[in-house]
Amino acid sequence: MGITATDISQRIIDAVLAQKLAPGTRLGEQPLALLFDCSRTIVREALTRLAARGIVTVSARRGWYLIAPSREEAREAFEARRVIELGLLRGRRALDKPALTRLKKHLAQEKAALRGDDVGARSFLLGDFHVCLAECLGNSLLADTLRDYTARTTLIAMLYQSSHEAAQSCQEHVAIVAALERGDAAGAEALMAAHLASVQSGLQLDTQTDDPLHQLRQALTPLASPAATAASVAPSTSRRPRAARRDGSDPADPAPAYLGALL
Repeated sequence: MGITATDISQRIIDAVLAQKLAPGTRLGEQPLALLFDCSRTIVREALTRLAARGIVTVSARRGWYLIAPSREEAREAFEARRVIELGLLRGRRALDKPALTRLKKHLAQEKAALRGDDVGARSFLLGDFHVCLAECLGNSLLADTLRDYTARTTLIAMLYQSSHEAAQSCQEHVAIVAALERGDAAGAEALMAAHLASVQSGLQLDTQTDDPLHQLRQALTPLASPAATAASVAPSTSRRPRAARRDGSDPADPAPAYLGALL
């Protein structure tokens, strides 16, 4: 049996969770059909499903793209996750042994990924913990919904330069599972609320909200060369007047940055 639209959409979601696909990445039908050795019809079906789930968007002229959420959409995504995840934990009884075993196995995989150098595996496991937890809490429908929101917040973390440490996330996951093992549902809910708040606070969501060119402006700010920086702080050893440049500028000024070097 060949690859299905479900397989393709899941592969794309997994790649997003592993931070291997950036926000705004173009998902061309023909390249994907060649990659998966299938028809464009199957690819189109997969992308249509992802569009319905809010992971990709389509334009008549530009084609299919991964979403690049606005700041307001980022806040809404975290609010949705809080509603789902805290609701799942509220009033929950102690987990049974198979569920705890599965969660502890997942935590062991997270810790192993932190010790390794596979950033993609680490990112995937940290995001997938929340889906795994929902499944262990017995709600597969909300687990599927949470998988989409987790993928969305992964794109948000990439877009808004999250400073939240992976090791910190893992430690917070460990604390949540420990509370559930004790049968402390209220404690687990409070820990999850703090965890989601911590992840959100690590995002740059409140800077230059009215400047659509903020990110590009930051990236293309001219860089001073080390020599120019040193010259600006070193005392002058000569009082000999400097000859003006041919363009009339002062030779003491650092040379203008070459834009091509920044791109």
